[in-house]
Amino acid sequence: MVTILLERTVPLPLDEAWRRLTQWPRHGEVVPLTRVTVTTPPPTHVGTRFVARSGVGPLAFDDPMQVTVWEPPGEDTPGLCRLEKRGRVVTGWAEIEVRPGPGGRARVVWREELRVRLLPRLFDGVLERAARYVFGRALNRLLRQAPPLP
Repeated sequence: MVTILLERTVPLPLDEAWRRLTQWPRHGEVVPLTRVTVTTPPPTHVGTRFVARSGVGPLAFDDPMQVTVWEPPGEDTPGLCRLEKRGRVVTGWAEIEVRPGPGGRARVVWREELRVRLLPRLFDGVLERAARYVFGRALNRLLRQAPPLP
């Protein structure tokens, strides 16, 4: 099991940072070899489920997740989303927090606890470095690229 913490301060309003981070299919656009499919009707709420399918061919696996906390930000109040990972291969949780930062910017905090079944603890260091790299890169890309407006 590994735990990662990523933090970014971005020149975006809270609601825009939140929107960029919680459009689930976009995560598949920024994580290599991954496609994300939302399996419940919109809009996102507690109970929303989606699946990230990662890999190629027979080496692919599903990472099903469910939203267990959904508190969008207000004008000057933080927002929090918690996802529980419910897969056979990957378990754990992730939290995305968006809160007011310095100078009217948004402060983003991404916390994640990740377990990969059948991966010995000996590999936790490698898993942590890989997760920090992949999720850090994804976080940067999600925040930089504005999705189309609904």
